[in-house]
Amino acid sequence: MTTFTFAPATRETAKARIGLQGPGGSGKTKSALRMAEKLADGGQIGLIDTERESALKYAPVPGKPHLGGHAFGHMPMTVCSPENFIAAVRAAEDAGIAVLIVDSWSHFWAGKGGLLARVDQESKKPGHYGGSYTAWAPVNDLEQEMLDALLGFPGHVIVTMRTKNDYDMQGKTVTKVGVKTIQREGAEYEFDVIIDMVKGTGTVTKTRYDGLDDLSVHHPGPELAETILEQLGQGVDPVTVIVDGIANADLTLDGVLQLQGDAARRRLMQTGLLHPGTGTPTTIAALLQERLGDIVTGLLGDEALTYSGALDLYRRADTGKWLGVPRALESGETTTLGDLIKERGTALKPAESSAEATTSPAVTPETPSETRERGLRAAMESGHPEVEESAFRELVDPPSEESAPGKPEASASGLATSPQMRKIFASFKELGIADDRERRLKAIGLLIGRRISTQNELTFGEASLVVEAVVEFEGTADGPERFKAYLNELLTKAQARDREPATV
Repeated sequence: MTTFTFAPATRETAKARIGLQGPGGSGKTKSALRMAEKLADGGQIGLIDTERESALKYAPVPGKPHLGGHAFGHMPMTVCSPENFIAAVRAAEDAGIAVLIVDSWSHFWAGKGGLLARVDQESKKPGHYGGSYTAWAPVNDLEQEMLDALLGFPGHVIVTMRTKNDYDMQGKTVTKVGVKTIQREGAEYEFDVIIDMVKGTGTVTKTRYDGLDDLSVHHPGPELAETILEQLGQGVDPVTVIVDGIANADLTLDGVLQLQGDAARRRLMQTGLLHPGTGTPTTIAALLQERLGDIVTGLLGDEALTYSGALDLYRRADTGKWLGVPRALESGETTTLGDLIKERGTALKPAESSAEATTSPAVTPETPSETRERGLRAAMESGHPEVEESAFRELVDPPSEESAPGKPEASASGLATSPQMRKIFASFKELGIADDRERRLKAIGLLIGRRISTQNELTFGEASLVVEAVVEFEGTADGPERFKAYLNELLTKAQARDREPATV
């Protein structure tokens, strides 16, 4: 059974995620390069250029240092497809780029080969039904892969986004209401800092750091980057946190497994360092294995350990896949934690009397997967909607053991995808029924023609029908009322069908 624990929250030494948005000529590229020089701290800067190589105007001129310029690696890109973007980010990782600039992020949304073009391409495929709305399903998955690649980049990230003026029309009166970013709505929430550029002046309009609230800077550059670095550097080095945790004399089994998960998530398992005891070169992964062995050996040597406790420990090791962790013995030989647990469990197993052996039925130990399924089904019966839906999703579509952490996968069960779920919830929220679970489930049931007890029962095809049905009611002032009337019409028809006698 998985154990969940809370660890103390710290602001670790992280990497900047910055967005610069504004119209053409507002100074986005120049500001990005000036900030990148400070963030890179002598490291290499890489720039993905979708703006017809316009960034080259800021490069140095060979033999003419008095003209100034910024040193950076340049990658021109004319086809802004998701695949090209992901490959470019991977290339930046392989090259050890310290700061990656994407100039501009908008073209991967509305440019040649971008996400909007991909939706149009998907909708025209032979055998495709439902127009552009159902074509969004595979494109949403591609967009999530792009975001995972960008936000998972190990260095600093700066993206530029174009904006255009947004207007409101009431009758014959047109009013300018602000600017609109050329990207998916809400894209700015993926970044730590958003800077609006107007004629060379940048104003921080969104930030996760108190020191930057409403800050306005003419020609943003190294000073603003320094402020961001100060905010990012107020915490502690994550390697130090893990090494200190390993050395903690009171570390428990739950604690060392939590440290393993943290190190894997931060890609620190193969980080090299000197062993705190011997001074020999080692890695965080090796230190964690050694500490895990110490803790398990201590548990096995506890006189209070019972046969049942040894069996639970073995099941936990099997589920966590650390049965095969090597362990050196005092004799100089090497065994595994799994063998040590089995040896101790065998010694603790109570002897059966001959009478018990003939009268007691054989009991097959519950496997880890059976334990997990029993726990999930118990959670489904808890009566709490959120627990119920989460448990149902994991039960019918368990995570793949081979999948990389955080990487979205297509469901093998044929159920609705996460992007479809988000779209349905967002649409229902706009139409005024998202917060009422019972009304939402009843509305979905009317749209697909069958009752459901949880939204996680939806198949991919049914979710597509729901998305296609609600889209015509979105974006208008009377949309919620028209949608309510439509649902009442479906309800009336359903009630009429229920009253009709069955026919053969």
